[in-house]
Amino acid sequence: MDAMSSERPINPRFDEDVHFNLVSPGPPRYQNHTDKPVRYFTVVDKQDGAVLGYVWANDEDDAAAWEPREAAGPRAFSEGSIWHARLEGAKGRGILPSQALTELLAHPEGVKGQALPGSLTDAPDAAAVEALAKGD
Repeated sequence: MDAMSSERPINPRFDEDVHFNLVSPGPPRYQNHTDKPVRYFTVVDKQDGAVLGYVWANDEDDAAAWEPREAAGPRAFSEGSIWHARLEGAKGRGILPSQALTELLAHPEGVKGQALPGSLTDAPDAAAVEALAKGD
């Protein structure tokens, strides 16, 4: 028997179809940064009026996010989950970030916070809102 002509049996592990599991990318989300101008509003604590953070948006980059105020500590981060979830819901319905802001302002209540009436304003970019959140 010629050693060169002998065939080895196929390993059964490699004889089956290969299956790939697709991993879902998660819920739809707006971009969380933009260098373009944004509109934002302030979220304050319902009890004492302390600023908890800011919700901002920009249509051009399809961007919107919750920016917690550092000085508010854990309250700002826990409150952020509701605003973040509401932004995800808006993105899931396919609406523009500016429309999401309008919607959030129309229903301004969060868990511990609420949108401050009359606080909708402009900033040069998302970094400006982030800097505002880091300051006192």
